[in-house]
Amino acid sequence: MARVDYKELKKGGFMRQVQKDCFSMRLRSVGGHLTVEQLKTISGVAEKYGQGYIHLTSRQGIEIPYIRLEDIAKVKGELAQAGLEQGACGPRVRTVTACQGKDICPSGLIDTATLARELDARYFARDLVHKFKVGVTGCSNNCLKAEENDVGIKGGMKPAWQQELCSFCGLCAAVCPAKAIEIDKAAQELRFAEHACQYCGKCVKSCSMGAWMGTAGYLLFFGGMFGNKIAIAERILPLLHNKEEVFRVIDATLEFFNSYGKPGERFRLTVERVGWASLEKLLWEVLGNGQSR
Repeated sequence: MARVDYKELKKGGFMRQVQKDCFSMRLRSVGGHLTVEQLKTISGVAEKYGQGYIHLTSRQGIEIPYIRLEDIAKVKGELAQAGLEQGACGPRVRTVTACQGKDICPSGLIDTATLARELDARYFARDLVHKFKVGVTGCSNNCLKAEENDVGIKGGMKPAWQQELCSFCGLCAAVCPAKAIEIDKAAQELRFAEHACQYCGKCVKSCSMGAWMGTAGYLLFFGGMFGNKIAIAERILPLLHNKEEVFRVIDATLEFFNSYGKPGERFRLTVERVGWASLEKLLWEVLGNGQSR
């Protein structure tokens, strides 16, 4: 009997169960998006080869438990016909998660679905020294919890006030979660503490007069992890407005991880060992003259 390479099976999304020769198969779902036809195929595979149910993971993935070793090839074939692939496990870039973004959500500031697909095409399953998770959330409501990821991307908006259009109604000050806006209605004055701004865009979205204008962009967070050790990711760059800048920054981040990381060491721990200043210096060099401040 041929020797089973369990390590390769895990890298390909088949995780061993406690039951002998049974695997829980993880499916690739980019940004949590699946078509109805794909869901029908998943349902059929779970009925035919599993035990008639699926498990929804914490990262928008689907797992089908109880896939037997001898059925793996057939399962992969049937899923492939519906355009479905296995997810990534082990020391690799994992499936990109995303909320529905501005195309669906009134609070959304960026097109999360398109960005997730582009990130997935560029980075999914890239081999690294340890697992690496990327998540995209459309606004400061942070449904996808950007700060839990090795690299988290959050939609942001830099606001600009136009005095001549302002009615000084006070709504922008009321909705600002950072209390960065103060209005003196009697004096017809507005004070904006830009250093306190969280780039949530709520002032822009709430203003019916058009006195607040905004330019959407991307806030990047580095070094989050939730597992045996917990750490909240850090934002070390300003709001970026160019998607190509985002890709250059992530390219450099992965190169940094592969260059300095040790096998089995999470990205956050690598950065803490090597130094945050080293990562920040590298990322500013990558942005170069095209940096967004």
